[in-house]
Amino acid sequence: MHCVALVVAAGRGTRAGGTLPKQYQRIGGESVLRRTLRLLASHPDVSAVLAVIHSDDSDLFREAAAGLPKILAPVPGGATRQASVRAGLAALDGTAHEIVLVHDAARPFASDALIARAVAAARACGAAVPVMPVTDTIKQVDAGGRVEATLSRPALRAVQTPQAFRRADLAAAHRAAAAAGVDDLTDDAAVMEWAGRPVFTFQGEATNVKLTSAADIAEADAALARAEGGLAVLADVRTGTGFDVHAFGPGDHVMLGGVAIPYPFGLAGHSDADVGLHALTDAVLGAICDGDIGTHFPPSDPKWRGAASDQFLAHAVEKVAALGGRIAHLDLTLICEAPKVGPHRPAIRAAIARITGVPESRISVKATTTEQLGFTGRREGIAAMASATVRLPLSE
Repeated sequence: MHCVALVVAAGRGTRAGGTLPKQYQRIGGESVLRRTLRLLASHPDVSAVLAVIHSDDSDLFREAAAGLPKILAPVPGGATRQASVRAGLAALDGTAHEIVLVHDAARPFASDALIARAVAAARACGAAVPVMPVTDTIKQVDAGGRVEATLSRPALRAVQTPQAFRRADLAAAHRAAAAAGVDDLTDDAAVMEWAGRPVFTFQGEATNVKLTSAADIAEADAALARAEGGLAVLADVRTGTGFDVHAFGPGDHVMLGGVAIPYPFGLAGHSDADVGLHALTDAVLGAICDGDIGTHFPPSDPKWRGAASDQFLAHAVEKVAALGGRIAHLDLTLICEAPKVGPHRPAIRAAIARITGVPESRISVKATTTEQLGFTGRREGIAAMASATVRLPLSE
């Protein structure tokens, strides 16, 4: 059974404070959402990942998802969590995915084992949710704060995500609830329960916490900093370099670092000849010892004629992600007499950030000339040098 992960990421997360919704705030140098997307996309039981996002967050999502495999185009969410999940399920109509995992964007610490248990439970039971025993005594209180009852703790469970279902059954339950005007159910198990469908449970994880408040974000960031301060994770630091040259040719603009810059000439090349992105691609591939841009995208292959170079760099970033690593720093130097790079530097940094998912604070773009010496000095073309610092899990 094909399995798709549906990530609910349309909320505003106001309790977390800050200028960004909590799913886009950073922990350990990455957004919460990127960590959540990566853990799902890297799991062998998950064939695709679909995020439901707020309509205002397209650029933030593009940065969070850059370079990750299996990520589908996001869909806009609704006014409630239930409406958002329903929108995501509607977007999956007609696909081959028989199992759907519905996961909170703000739960970035689920383990591979938990995801595997979720998929197995859905296949076996049709609808199942991860749970944890309740260790505190739970009181039921009225509007005035008076205790009405003490609930039986052995029968209580705290529910987590990913919640796992046969997709067709969950979609039918959501449609029925919407048709009945029921739109205030707080999780998908409740939707199934409302529709009269049985829901089963499987073992959750204490570490699978949902980040809700500013304190949660700060603690998660601190915990990752403590972990990464030792040799436990991503301790294999590597550096790769790249160099590329393209001559000027016919055209009215040049592509530099993912930005179209007006100019009386273009750059000649099999693809769009973005000399900056080509150098960065080789730098990233060099850091992981995985050939060069020509190995992955041969100029002899007509399918790459005129191709946008952002896909080359995104492919290299995906290779890093597949190894369980991440890019710590990118440095690009553009060498030319013209066009002037300085006015376009912010746009180039932003474009590279969107393509790679690397924060702009970790991307350097510089420009220099050769003092009118050589082919760049004669304004015959542009050269670029790049370096990439990559952190990978420590291995033998």
